[in-house]
Amino acid sequence: MRTDIDYQRIIEKVRDVGTLFLPDFRKKAIPQTPDSFMADLESIEKRSLNALQDRINPIASGIAWIDDNEFDGESQRTPAPITQYWLCDTMDGAVQYIQHLAGWTINLVLIQQGRPHFAVVYDPLQDELFWALEGQGAYLGQTKLELNRKTDPLHMLAVWEYGHQLKTDAHWQTKSEKAFSALLGAFGVVRNYGPHGLQLAYVGAGRIDLFLQVDLDTHNWLAGLLIAQEAGALIFSSDGKPWTWGTPSLLVGTPPAVNTFLTSTNPQL
Repeated sequence: MRTDIDYQRIIEKVRDVGTLFLPDFRKKAIPQTPDSFMADLESIEKRSLNALQDRINPIASGIAWIDDNEFDGESQRTPAPITQYWLCDTMDGAVQYIQHLAGWTINLVLIQQGRPHFAVVYDPLQDELFWALEGQGAYLGQTKLELNRKTDPLHMLAVWEYGHQLKTDAHWQTKSEKAFSALLGAFGVVRNYGPHGLQLAYVGAGRIDLFLQVDLDTHNWLAGLLIAQEAGALIFSSDGKPWTWGTPSLLVGTPPAVNTFLTSTNPQL
């Protein structure tokens, strides 16, 4: 296992890859058929992955790359049987990119011993780069992240997501409806934004109080999850049990926000 990784150089390479997509943003027509939509998604993912590998392999050779494959539920239930590997959601929010919307990011996470160890979430449009190193805190650039200190749920912002690509639970729709209703009853503001990693990084940055998603989506969570956790956020499953890799739900937030949700009319998601 490599222990001599220059994380700051990795961060700059992720930034470089993100900026590659800026000149073409909103230049190509929005696809109008399922085939053209999927072709654009595949093109973006391939271009991003190749660019990351070309830049990172020379400075961190010997580390494997694992396809995040967010459409494969089984691969998301346990870490890969490798001591150290890169896992990247090459463009989180690629749908936003294709649809000419903000909210697309380049996400990269280094898994060591089955745990997220280092993570980067880069938002090229805002030129904001969030990163975290296990046990050493989370940062926006060089500024250490801190959770916000809100205590009144009427002024908290909660975000809700759902596992649109997997739907591994036969009751996913009912659970999603209950999750959304629970948030509406507990918090003053509820939103759905799209890019999972960025929303979790926003929890760490104090911009979002609570993130909730039901159904399995491990690979979409991991980069932002480490950033939120290193900033001090609480990490649970939706029923308040400790979250572990493969848990089919995620609840992340400030202590007051998580407590508000878990002590409200919890739908036992």
